[in-house]
Amino acid sequence: MPKIVIPKMLLGWSVVVVEDDHDSQMVARMMLEKAGATVYVAENGQEGLDLVNRRRPHFVLSDISMPVMDGWEFIKVMNEDRRTSTIPVIALTAHAMHGDREKALAAGFINYLTKPLDPAKFMMQLLGLLVEIPEYTDQLKPQYDTLRDMAQA
Repeated sequence: MPKIVIPKMLLGWSVVVVEDDHDSQMVARMMLEKAGATVYVAENGQEGLDLVNRRRPHFVLSDISMPVMDGWEFIKVMNEDRRTSTIPVIALTAHAMHGDREKALAAGFINYLTKPLDPAKFMMQLLGLLVEIPEYTDQLKPQYDTLRDMAQA
């Protein structure tokens, strides 16, 4: 397997990963840390809300199907609280059926990634979503374009 080279595009960023599946946690944490981010992990939506309120991350990756508080309730609470409503939340889900993306967007997620997470593709997919966020476009797009061009070469 070729070594995955990830530039430190997220150096100084903090990210909360809300995920009860340990394999998905590991992939997300490993790849985000390689990109320079400080990563905080929660096992359910309630723990995720606590972390978000304490850490004020740049963005959140959240599973949808979790115990205690699922992703649907998590995004609802995030969006109802003016202190957290501007933090982008990307859904992590095994739900990849027709209409699932639209359902996630309608609930308040800014986009979604499907599981299982592939370490070789995860950062390109994630960065492709992050460059669409207006506050992050100028900072990430030049590096993302370079990384995408290298991957296609």
